[in-house]
Amino acid sequence: METLTLPKPPRVGLVSLGCPKALVDSERILTKLRADGYDMSPDYAGADVVLVNTCGFLDSAKEESLEAIGEAIAENGRVVVTGCMGREAEVIRARFPQVLAITGPQQYEAVVAAVHEAAPTIPSPYLDLVPQAEPGAGLKLTPRHYSYVKISEGCNHRCAFCIIPAIRGDLVSRRPDAILREAEKLVAAGTRELLVISQDTSAYGVDLKFAEWPWKGQGVRAHMTDLARELGSLKTPDGATPWVRLHYVYPYPHVDHVIPLMAEGLVLPYLDIPFQHASPKILRSMRRPANDARVLERIAGWREVCPEIAIRSTFVVGFPGETEEDFDYLMRWLEDAQLDRVGAFRFEPVAGAAANALPDQVPEELKEERYARLMELTARISAEKLAAKVGKTIDVLIDTVAGEGATGRSKADAPEIDGEVHLRDAGHLALGDILSVHVEDSDEHDLFGVPA
Repeated sequence: METLTLPKPPRVGLVSLGCPKALVDSERILTKLRADGYDMSPDYAGADVVLVNTCGFLDSAKEESLEAIGEAIAENGRVVVTGCMGREAEVIRARFPQVLAITGPQQYEAVVAAVHEAAPTIPSPYLDLVPQAEPGAGLKLTPRHYSYVKISEGCNHRCAFCIIPAIRGDLVSRRPDAILREAEKLVAAGTRELLVISQDTSAYGVDLKFAEWPWKGQGVRAHMTDLARELGSLKTPDGATPWVRLHYVYPYPHVDHVIPLMAEGLVLPYLDIPFQHASPKILRSMRRPANDARVLERIAGWREVCPEIAIRSTFVVGFPGETEEDFDYLMRWLEDAQLDRVGAFRFEPVAGAAANALPDQVPEELKEERYARLMELTARISAEKLAAKVGKTIDVLIDTVAGEGATGRSKADAPEIDGEVHLRDAGHLALGDILSVHVEDSDEHDLFGVPA
């Protein structure tokens, strides 16, 4: 009897840089390539072609992308570039003329076609009969128990320091029924935490005029509140409610209507709001949306409705025109706001950003000094808030297990950007477990405890 030898499918390596939105793009590309008969390679050596998904938000991110392209060329030689920096093809070509192809963000068909040309598949009825994967059933680059769900592309704002609209275009929202169908499949496949992402989650549905679509025998609007409520109503195979975490939320008035959903347990008591600054003068110069002087009052109101709410944010120090008075205003605001998690960036000029032309650029050494002061303040606030949790019992989602220890996250912690909960006597746990934990100790960023 003759033995059939199947042709070996070509293998694709991937380097994915940038934000979770880019990670979702990478997952979509790999899912299509896998459906087309490609295998994935975990290293350069085993890859027939390497795909580099770049970031182009800041000059430092662009340099990181160029370094990643250079490494891929040095280690493999056959490289296709995609992502946000793909819009600057001439810069990439000038430094790496041997790159096989360059495509921009969200150009899924173009990058897949480029991979096909660089490493063609071998026709085989045994390899080509791979069903096209639907959203939520494709390849994932995150652990099985948490998944990013992108609800829109692009952004309608024109913040002075940002070039995202020039890269990814204006807001384009997905239909709510399509989002919910994807989330439902993810939860059925083992996802215990859904992380909702976009450039501006609060603006979701504006371009669709908040129209209603049928879902499960009723209507659901293309609106942040409706979508959050429906996501929080999904059930895992064992009947549990998945965690739903909202990222990149601008503090528009209708955000107030999401807080009761947190108090009810439908959505995690967590808001990721990119405030960027507090000084009214600097916010106007930044052209920030939802520039509301009553933000502190609204935060206090949110905490009245949902005392457990954790608020994380990012801030830019050293924006052009930022005086010592502006920075002191920000520091006082942070002391009053008592945010749970804070990240900060030193202002960087980005090619194409309006802020580059602003007067009164802040010297680099002053940016560093202000950055250090801000991080010292926010670390102290974080340490005090975490210390208040010692002796309490909290819910924790397990991310890793090693020996007799495990590491997870509380409802106040998003993966890779916030803190962690480190557990002892936890070797019996599995990834994706959600359990009660008795908090025994804390530091500036993390908690330490034992299963309750």
